[in-house]
Amino acid sequence: MKHSLRKQFVAEFLGTLLLVAAVVGSGIMGERLAGGNVAIALLANTIATGAALVPLILTFGPVSGAHFNPAVTLADAVEHGIPWQKVPAYIVAQCLGGVSGAIVAHLMFGLRWYSLSSHSRHGAAQVLSEFVATFGLLSVIWGCSRVRSSVVPFAVGCYITAAYWFTASTSFANPAVTIARSFSDTFAGIRPADAPLFIVAQLAGALAATLLFRWLVPGLPAYAEDILVKHVANKDD
Repeated sequence: MKHSLRKQFVAEFLGTLLLVAAVVGSGIMGERLAGGNVAIALLANTIATGAALVPLILTFGPVSGAHFNPAVTLADAVEHGIPWQKVPAYIVAQCLGGVSGAIVAHLMFGLRWYSLSSHSRHGAAQVLSEFVATFGLLSVIWGCSRVRSSVVPFAVGCYITAAYWFTASTSFANPAVTIARSFSDTFAGIRPADAPLFIVAQLAGALAATLLFRWLVPGLPAYAEDILVKHVANKDD
């Protein structure tokens, strides 16, 4: 079933909003309940994020492909899974949805609707972590979609859950989420000054994985519409 760009915009907006609300909200809740134990707060943040990703992808995938991530959208466009003329709308929806999700999380916990983050995440190790996190994310998406695309939502949720712990940056792996978290001076936040290098690393990681799998699986462009769920074949309105 084909869906209009308007419906795809709304799906990307709502999906990213709920994803960021889960990330920021669980960070706030975890920090409040952890009694100063950062590991427990991160564990709560991790479980909520990974658990939210799976149903959100399954819910919105049939409409928009459930990218929720400009890096995924750009990678999909490179492999001809989504027309380039749709890319700006997808990215705007994702960024607006992400910022809205941070605002919603703040309001749910009685905080000011926005606050620029003071959480420092800088340095070569952090930037490398974001490259690795996003490279791995796109590798999982491209690799799993070649074998059994129906498992991609679960694979993505599991990978992000793991990447929270094996990367020094706690795996943002998403430019829209990075922007949104810069507007949240909470556990999940990132200083606005640190966000640009995160985004550059994320885009580089996504491109590297896409080019790698183009070589590993030469027929990749023919299957690009299966990037998240097999039945999302809505490249044209």
